[in-house]
Amino acid sequence: MGILTDYQSRRASLERQIGRIERRLAVRRAKGNQYAWLRLGLFTGGVLLAIAGFYFVNGWLGWPLLLLAVVVFNVIARYHRRVDHSVTRHTAWLRLKQLQLARLTLDWEGLPDLPVPPALPDHPFEIDLDLTGPRSLHRLIDTATSREASLRLRDWLTQTHPTLEATTRRQGLVRELAPLKLFREKLWLQATLAGPDLQRGNRWEGQRLLDWLRRHNKPLNLNPVLAALAVLAGLNIVLFVLNRFGMLPPFWVGTFVVYVLLYNMRAGGTDELFDEAFTLRDGLARLRPVFRFLETYRYGSHQRLKDLCGPLLNRTAQPSKQLRRLEWVVIGITIQRNYPLWLIINAIVPWRFFFAREITRRKVELEANLPSWLEVWFELEALNSLANFAYLNRSYTFPEVTITTETVFRAEQLGHPMLPAEGKVRNDFTIGQPGEMAIITGSNMAGKSSFLKAVGVNLSLAYAGGPVDAARLSAGLFRLYGCIKVSDSLTDGFSYFYAEVRRLKALLDAVTANDPRPVFFLIDEIFRGTNNRERLIGSQAYLQALAGSHCVGLVSTHDLELVRLADLNPLIRNYHFREEVSGDKLLFDYRLRHGPSPTTNALVIMRMAGLPVPKTEGL
Repeated sequence: MGILTDYQSRRASLERQIGRIERRLAVRRAKGNQYAWLRLGLFTGGVLLAIAGFYFVNGWLGWPLLLLAVVVFNVIARYHRRVDHSVTRHTAWLRLKQLQLARLTLDWEGLPDLPVPPALPDHPFEIDLDLTGPRSLHRLIDTATSREASLRLRDWLTQTHPTLEATTRRQGLVRELAPLKLFREKLWLQATLAGPDLQRGNRWEGQRLLDWLRRHNKPLNLNPVLAALAVLAGLNIVLFVLNRFGMLPPFWVGTFVVYVLLYNMRAGGTDELFDEAFTLRDGLARLRPVFRFLETYRYGSHQRLKDLCGPLLNRTAQPSKQLRRLEWVVIGITIQRNYPLWLIINAIVPWRFFFAREITRRKVELEANLPSWLEVWFELEALNSLANFAYLNRSYTFPEVTITTETVFRAEQLGHPMLPAEGKVRNDFTIGQPGEMAIITGSNMAGKSSFLKAVGVNLSLAYAGGPVDAARLSAGLFRLYGCIKVSDSLTDGFSYFYAEVRRLKALLDAVTANDPRPVFFLIDEIFRGTNNRERLIGSQAYLQALAGSHCVGLVSTHDLELVRLADLNPLIRNYHFREEVSGDKLLFDYRLRHGPSPTTNALVIMRMAGLPVPKTEGL
């Protein structure tokens, strides 16, 4: 009851926040419209008054009237820009809260539909546990605005060989970040306001900028030509001044001709540099406010977060300083858009070559520092996704992941994070020793597959460093392996049964591989692709081979004959889910119980659907 109350409280809080932001946004939009009409009225009225002053009152009265109208117009425009900026921020803030509510309530339509690479067909559990895809754990959690951070989060969730060091480090950072709600939200807003709209399916790609920077960072030594042109420019000025005062003949004409010839001979090699400067500035547009925020944030006692952001806090190579220097270079280059002014300035001093050299310097600095800056941002965004998940689900807990020979898996009140909070049933489950296996029987729709996925998804979250849907969870380090969503492949010519056999063979190979981490397997309806007799023989042989080996796991099945394996091997234990028939309805409580299933419901479901199935005793 406490877990549901917490969910309802968080949902009501988000709905209230959305309502407040919508009201504020409506007020600001209305004020923005008022300013727009006021500006139009001032412009029209000012022009008409100025004309009236020119022609009907006094020829000189129109100028002060026009000047007054321009001043008032600009004052109003300034306030209008402030309101527009506030509307933009509130719109982004509203979108953030709406996304939070969608993640909390599992509203898949409300989440951004951003492209991700397709799941790997041979991955041992990515597809089986719905970790990626349209309705996946990754999409539910992912708050990243950069493609690399999103992919990093996906890699953490789908890692096949987790390490205790990486898991512990990430969990420590996520624990520290989870309560820092304003920090995470402001960082998201800074990145969003400066970049493309995520709702349109766009993410910022830092690797593309790094690749471009490496391709275009060719060595170009402009110092000799710049020095020569600077000497000639200085000589031109001195000779010109002396000539103007009648102290020398016009020698400056000759030096100026040499200056122009040298300038034009080398100018062509700098055109590309100017284009690159604009590309760099535009590519780094999103990073400037993000890095500025991280540089000025007061970290206080949040030492892990401060250590993570260390490369951004180095005063000798602060991102804001280097990006500001790049911005000044770009400002200097924009003079070329005013061609007459550009021509005059370059005729006096080698402005073009000075800024071309500065571009080269800025690119060398960025190539040296940008990878470490982006590494911080990608890591932080991925961690923030897990931290936000923990913040939205306060009833979730951080697991204890250890390397131990004692109890290898213990969960209290384990649930599935992608099931709605209302009506969600949680179960306790323990695997006490290596080599142990649980056979789970039960009727159709009783909850077997969902329970297998709940175990796997929470282990994936645990190894990623995030919180788990459980009151308590402790587990060792495992290599996850699933056989839940096996599908046939028409392209490769595989039937469903053969695809399942290949997957189970790969699982057996993983168990016998030389790796200190045991395999944690999840098998749903083993050998469902063949007949009853051969399925039973194959299942019994396969499960007996797994029991007691370098693995633990769960197997769900309809074959009640398999429960007899528990009588032959003490490492095999039976569990079941059950249901009740009430009139024309099946009632499920989704509670995991010890022992084999005492009931089946396939014939009941057939009969309830209107199929011609005879009523048998007890059904």
